[in-house]
Amino acid sequence: MSEETVSRPLPPVREWPVADLPGSEFDPVLAGLMREGPVTRIALPDGEGWAWLVTGYDDVRLVTDDPRFGREAVMERQVTRLAPHFVPARGAVGFLDPPDHTRLRGAVAAAFTARGVERVRERSRTLLAGLVDGMVAAGPPADLTAAVLGPFPVAVICELMGVPDADRGSLHTWTRLVLSAAHGADVSERATREMSAYFADLIGSRARSTAEDVTSLLGAAVGRGGITEEEAVGLAVLLQIGGEAVTNNSGQMFHLLLTRPELAERLRSAPEPRAAAVDELLRWIPHRNAVGLSRIALEDVELHGVRIRAGDAVYVSYLAANRDPGVFPDPEAIDLSRSPNPHVSFGFGPHHCPAGTLARLEAELLLDTLLERVPGMRLAVPPEEVPFKRGALIRGPEALPVTW
Repeated sequence: MSEETVSRPLPPVREWPVADLPGSEFDPVLAGLMREGPVTRIALPDGEGWAWLVTGYDDVRLVTDDPRFGREAVMERQVTRLAPHFVPARGAVGFLDPPDHTRLRGAVAAAFTARGVERVRERSRTLLAGLVDGMVAAGPPADLTAAVLGPFPVAVICELMGVPDADRGSLHTWTRLVLSAAHGADVSERATREMSAYFADLIGSRARSTAEDVTSLLGAAVGRGGITEEEAVGLAVLLQIGGEAVTNNSGQMFHLLLTRPELAERLRSAPEPRAAAVDELLRWIPHRNAVGLSRIALEDVELHGVRIRAGDAVYVSYLAANRDPGVFPDPEAIDLSRSPNPHVSFGFGPHHCPAGTLARLEAELLLDTLLERVPGMRLAVPPEEVPFKRGALIRGPEALPVTW
């Protein structure tokens, strides 16, 4: 290691208060950290101490795909964090490293392949058509979130998970409580326990199932001893919660299209590049507050002349990586035909979101259906009056009042 690296002082620790931001505004604190350098130090509202923050595209991909940075070691630490109710469950897939992480993900991989997602395409299209029919029949004004953007992702992820129709309301309620910091730790932890108990019963009842839904795949994997019941339940909870993030992402997409009608008109008049447009919208929207889960450096690593020591907590920002001008020319612009577009909105490395293909499918269906079925849709209130969720880990409108 060079003398320059050894003697270089640590960058200052920046407090990141993580305020509720309006609309699709990019977090000004994160923007400032990006300007400071590709490797900085932060302190979030909860937890203890400070952590490294990595913001450059190539560095984000390195940290998320490098075995020198692990998730499992987080279990032994109280790192600085965003959520006050952060209580990782031992054995949960989000806190496993390979090979255990690979083994657990493999149990449900078939459900999230292109073929597995195509299995629910027509059913999803039918569900969406019914929701839009209901909204149109009721007439304007309407809350697009309540009428379509909320129930649609719930129905789709429950379809893929194999959750019976009658139980979907409970799953949706639990998810909202888990994803919010506004109700306090006790409420969130109770919702997590209740959802876990529900999936334990459902997975246990499907030990001999040959169906292709996720809980059946998990039940079969537990039945043959490939994974434990605790692991199966933790994975089911994570996938269910992640599936509902589409509500917030699609809410931001449509808020953007409704406040920039020229984008909506371009999509309506030229539907062919819709897949590329979905990827660009996914790249651009700031889909979460602050950062997600941290990693721990398992050995000393040098990054841009900064020595990250073994035991240090490290966060990456996918939002920042998606605005890296070295990878995305004019990153602040929304270019619906941007190509290539190697965004990392679904993560990177072993912990990338397994439901990325499903989320793209849902976004494409929503754009296709709403732009074609409700061509005159516009905001029913001034843009600044659209209420956005408060105290949420995943950003999105609480309601999206529209008329047509």
